[in-house]
Amino acid sequence: MSTLDLFPVPPSETADLLPRRFRDWFASRGWSPREHQLALLAKAREQCSALLIAPTGAGKTLAGFLPTLVELSGEGQGKNSYLPLKGGGRHARGRTSATERDGWGSAAGTERAADPHPNPPPFRGREPDDLASDEIESKTVRPALISTGRGVRRSGGLHTLYISPLKALAVDIARNLETPVAEMGLPIRIETRTGDTPVSRRQRQRRYPPDILLTTPEQLALLLASDDAPFLFSSLKRIVLDELHALVTSKRGDLLSLGLARLWTIAPQTRAIGLSATVAEPEQLARFLVPQPGGQDASADVVTASGAAPPVVEMLDTRERLPWSGHSARHALPEVYELIKRNKTTLVFVNTRSQAEMLFQDLWRMNDDGLAIALHHGSLDVAQRRKVEDAMAAGKLRGVVCTSSLDLGVDWGDVDLVINIGAPKGSSRLMQRIGRANHRFDEASRAVLVPANRFEVLECRVAIDAIAENAQDTPPLRSGALDVLAQHVLGCACGKPFLSDELYDEVRTAAPYASLARTDFDDVVDFVATGGYALKTYERFARIKQDKQGRWRVTNPKVRQSYRLNVGTIVEETMLKVRLVRSRAGGQGKSSGSTGAIARGGRMLGEIEEVFIEGLVPGDTFVFGGEVVRYEALVEDQVYVSRTNDKDAKVPSYMGGKFPLSTYLAERVRKLLDNGRAWNALPDQVHDWLSLQRKFSRVPAVRELLVETFPRGGSHYLVCYPFEGRLAHQTLGMLLTRRLERARARPLGFVANEYALAVWGVGDLSFMIRHGKLDLNALFDPDMLGDDLEAWLAESALMKRTFRNCAIISGLIARRFTDEEKSRRQVLFSTDLIYDVLRKHQADHVLLRAARGDAATGLLDLRRLSDMLSRIHGRITHKDLDHVSPLAVPALLEIGRESVYGEASDELLAEAAEELVREATT
Repeated sequence: MSTLDLFPVPPSETADLLPRRFRDWFASRGWSPREHQLALLAKAREQCSALLIAPTGAGKTLAGFLPTLVELSGEGQGKNSYLPLKGGGRHARGRTSATERDGWGSAAGTERAADPHPNPPPFRGREPDDLASDEIESKTVRPALISTGRGVRRSGGLHTLYISPLKALAVDIARNLETPVAEMGLPIRIETRTGDTPVSRRQRQRRYPPDILLTTPEQLALLLASDDAPFLFSSLKRIVLDELHALVTSKRGDLLSLGLARLWTIAPQTRAIGLSATVAEPEQLARFLVPQPGGQDASADVVTASGAAPPVVEMLDTRERLPWSGHSARHALPEVYELIKRNKTTLVFVNTRSQAEMLFQDLWRMNDDGLAIALHHGSLDVAQRRKVEDAMAAGKLRGVVCTSSLDLGVDWGDVDLVINIGAPKGSSRLMQRIGRANHRFDEASRAVLVPANRFEVLECRVAIDAIAENAQDTPPLRSGALDVLAQHVLGCACGKPFLSDELYDEVRTAAPYASLARTDFDDVVDFVATGGYALKTYERFARIKQDKQGRWRVTNPKVRQSYRLNVGTIVEETMLKVRLVRSRAGGQGKSSGSTGAIARGGRMLGEIEEVFIEGLVPGDTFVFGGEVVRYEALVEDQVYVSRTNDKDAKVPSYMGGKFPLSTYLAERVRKLLDNGRAWNALPDQVHDWLSLQRKFSRVPAVRELLVETFPRGGSHYLVCYPFEGRLAHQTLGMLLTRRLERARARPLGFVANEYALAVWGVGDLSFMIRHGKLDLNALFDPDMLGDDLEAWLAESALMKRTFRNCAIISGLIARRFTDEEKSRRQVLFSTDLIYDVLRKHQADHVLLRAARGDAATGLLDLRRLSDMLSRIHGRITHKDLDHVSPLAVPALLEIGRESVYGEASDELLAEAAEELVREATT
């Protein structure tokens, strides 16, 4: 990996790296190329792969495409050049003057006023709802800039492949990339390929590849699984991976890494450019971009852009009484609305889709000024999302309530404030969101954090401190999952038949699979071929077979078809389409029963989880798409709803969108609690709360576990404060209740939040601890992750759910067929049956190993729980109390509130909190 520092590049060096046509284009916009943009040009000339680390607004995307544009212009054939070096540096670092504007589009923070091409006029003729998404994409491209027409012809084949984690990001980059291509008159064809691309265009792209293709990891897997993949990719020179830090932390990153390994085999001349926000370990991320030689590590060169203005991040010190529990932040909504009023455009981020729906409704009710406020999340219909995105880019909206669907680098126009509702959960994620504001490199982004409860104040405080220190908490590069490898093995067989030895060597060039054991690889191939020892008698699980030359190929064409319909690693709950129709009740609000026939069709609002709809009856109301609707009927996979004004609407409880508290922020929260002097920086309400805790009980130290026991309302409670996140706490609660049951403490249940765990039961826990009948060190001993864990996993629905996801990703169970999609019940029945068979007859089956690996970092968070148990071993402090402590109040308020929604929930919480606080402070 290169170890160089960059200095301002002399004009002579710039001229050598950047052809005149490009220098003139930069000058016409009042820009100068930045050092890190020129550094990537130099790396391209040296035939080196590179990782660019740069904050939002630094011109990352233009930097990634500049080498391609120069090469395809036919003017980049000058002599090799170099940048002036300074010895001893670890990475390439760019320095920029404060007067420069950023390079281009979404990644460069282009000022709208500087764009000589205005936004296109509003849609005419058909509404966007009636247009295919790719038609919308083509119509939103400025007509004067289109260079993808049939008149553009090149004979060199596909030159550059751009891969994005989001379809919308690929579309937005294509739109912005057209600007320099058209204005410089470059003969370059650019096209996108996503799940929304029409079949006719996909077929044409394979026969007549564009120069630049912008796509997603799933579409790359599909292209590689075709027998003409060598024809399409043999000419490939460069791969640009955008938002790489967001891709590599999940199974999508595993799938992408395997796709890169295949591309390196087909086109060994290919070099990669990775574009990433700041990460904790750039050297590890750089490994993803180059083939890994057997038994050794290899990394791409790292170029780091510096000189960005630090963000301005504040926490709202609300004038209202700060809630003890809950996540709605309703207490602060008037203040949030005032912030939206005082700024031109504001993004309001929340952590879940259901919270987005609720917050949007509440803001709309108080919107007496008629501000243009919109809603954006992943369950809304694609046409609706595109409308919001286009309105944002045009500067027509004052505010958007959104989820992680807007986390990544799409150009949303001149956003001048980001508001984050609730705790950020991680400093790197918060930095990503803050970067949506003021999309310029040398001007500060502004953000306001709005904690929803008192514990979240602590998390917001340490997140702000972490950002001030530029401290990152991105997870390390993950090890490749076996279920993803099984999907890839099947995809390879769908394309060109393969030999096991050759594919094993190829797979190990992918960074996540560099340490893959040959036995694991052979087990995966055997699983794809037979289903494994316990399933080999079932012919439907035999998807590949060997020919006389020992090459593996698919058993029949249906296998290939099934693969193409089910490719990908994102497994969501079964989704139902939501359509808006006229009410059958003939009135507003709830109504028991229904009359009349339901009108078919209706405008598509989006999709919702089947499990939520199963709990409704006709006449129930809920919030969706930013409005209150009445459930009319479920017909096949269509949910028919009508408009209503019901004020007591339920709120969809979406499965996706919740983030765990990062290990790094959890450690900083524990340090904050242990440092009484640091409390002075906290709001008065929170300072007083912690002071009361210190007076009536104890505030936990950094490495200790505080355990409180007390009686209340005829039950006995045990509350502990691990600060390890909800997932780890839920698993701990399951295991503790099993142990307490054996100790005859007669537990009745538990609740967990991100910070604490509360268990209650009939037995007097204080008495049992006091008289030696319950040993806390033994109760929290790490050995609970042995036999207790295995016994619980044998009956755990969570483990079955983890296995179900692995079975779907591996292709063992197909969700989609040519003419239908399996229902949630069918998938549950199939995977649960297979799970029981494998546990009984083949405990070391590939899918069970994959499921256990997922459990370690996923739904059960076993790895984090194990680290916590080791940390607190021998450091448990017990406080025997007469009543609930101030710190325990938020945990007890979690009990029984899962099924209560909306304002009624807040009122009940407020009443319960007042009662608990009186108990805790007397």
